[in-house]
Amino acid sequence: MKKFALLTVSDKTNIISLAQALLKHDYQIIATGKTAQVLSDSGLKVIEISSITNFPEIFDGRVKTLHPKIFGGILFRREHERDKIEAAQNSIEPIDIVCVNLYPFVKVAEKPDSNLETAIENIDIGGPSLIRASAKNYQSVSILTNPDQYESFIQELNRGEIKLETRKKLAVEAFSHTAYYDTYIANYLENKLEVNSNYFRLNYPLQKKLRYGENPHQNAAIFGNFEEYFEVFHGKEISHNNILDMVAAVQLVEELGTNSCAIIKHMNPAGASALQNPLDSYTHALRCDPVSAFGGIVAINGRIDVDLAEKLNEIFLEIVCVTDFTPESIKILTKKKDRRLVRQKKPISHEKISYRNIPGGILVQDADRATLEKDEMNFVTDIKPDQNQLDDLIFAWSVAKHTKSNAIIFAKHKSTLGIGAGQMSRLDSSRIAAQKAHQQGLDLKGSVAASDAFFPFADGLLEIINCGATSVIQPGGSIRDSEVIQAANQNKISMIFTGIRHFKH
Repeated sequence: MKKFALLTVSDKTNIISLAQALLKHDYQIIATGKTAQVLSDSGLKVIEISSITNFPEIFDGRVKTLHPKIFGGILFRREHERDKIEAAQNSIEPIDIVCVNLYPFVKVAEKPDSNLETAIENIDIGGPSLIRASAKNYQSVSILTNPDQYESFIQELNRGEIKLETRKKLAVEAFSHTAYYDTYIANYLENKLEVNSNYFRLNYPLQKKLRYGENPHQNAAIFGNFEEYFEVFHGKEISHNNILDMVAAVQLVEELGTNSCAIIKHMNPAGASALQNPLDSYTHALRCDPVSAFGGIVAINGRIDVDLAEKLNEIFLEIVCVTDFTPESIKILTKKKDRRLVRQKKPISHEKISYRNIPGGILVQDADRATLEKDEMNFVTDIKPDQNQLDDLIFAWSVAKHTKSNAIIFAKHKSTLGIGAGQMSRLDSSRIAAQKAHQQGLDLKGSVAASDAFFPFADGLLEIINCGATSVIQPGGSIRDSEVIQAANQNKISMIFTGIRHFKH
């Protein structure tokens, strides 16, 4: 009995190896235009799809596979007598293996110079139909949608048969692939065509499984295109918790600017600094809380050189994530065998939406991209901050934005001195921040302080003043704002209201 495989791919990676394996196992290969040409040029025997359909490819390849002899060969049920009779009556041969990858819509749409017309031309029509038809008939048909699948598929082919479990797995991956593709197109067009929709679309392909989740008894995996943003090139496999902390660290340093550093532990800053060079920034971030920094994640918005690499090697760190490494620094940093070294390949601050799972669905909100402009600040006290204080206040405000509520940040010279995070009481956050600073011998006199939300009573502000802060930044908006302002004036400190709250739950 004749055996047929259909190959029609946009990405030609390893397609020749796959075709050679299929021919070795007596499959006849049907292929479309450019795929057929690549295979023929390699000396492989190929059946042009037009010789099966008796119809040419038309409209610049827009129509080539949509034909009963192709879809009939994929979809007819081999175990159904009526289907077999109809297939014979219509000269339809079974197609048992289908290899399709789609026009690269995602890559084309993400190019800076991409336009709507070009993107639309890269919307695949026949490909998703072939994939869905093959996946639907997984009982008889194997569907390959990614060159990464070829090697294991060839190995199984060499063992004599493609197991049903394999075809099931490939079918699930296939439906996930087309779902992601269609979702991306819908989101892109909604944005480009300025259409408001009541539907929320979220679908990502499986990228890789992780060792475990938040705890060892929890399974975990990465879906989507995470590797387009981060390259892990040294150390142990990155974990679920590592990823969350690393993303939090990168989000903070992207906001703080070039050469800044953030050290994150359990999704909160253990220290942050934004000085003139990465070494100074790391040194000042580390001194804020070196105990908590042990085993933490470091992100630097800049390049690591030899001096900084040697400094980073002085303590145990889970991850060092930066935008660039010098070759010499890599030699030093790779001496630590298990620590992950990560290169950030492109910014992440363009993400516009954040998601949280809830029972029965997903909670969706705009990402917190609010920034602080000087002309939007409300200088509410008799004393005004000087320029150095103002720079420190804006810095502290940015760190508070990336710290779990209730957040209190003490800072000086664009470096954190004490951080109080995630407490039920703002007073407790203030006391913890001060305690942390005192433990490291850091003087809070003349520091500035940021609070992610307003002070409901003057006691929270007084606690900060007692710690040594001489200028405070907070949203304002309490019904007792006048009492809080009065307390600031009585203690001769400056205070700014931003009108922006930065709760982080």
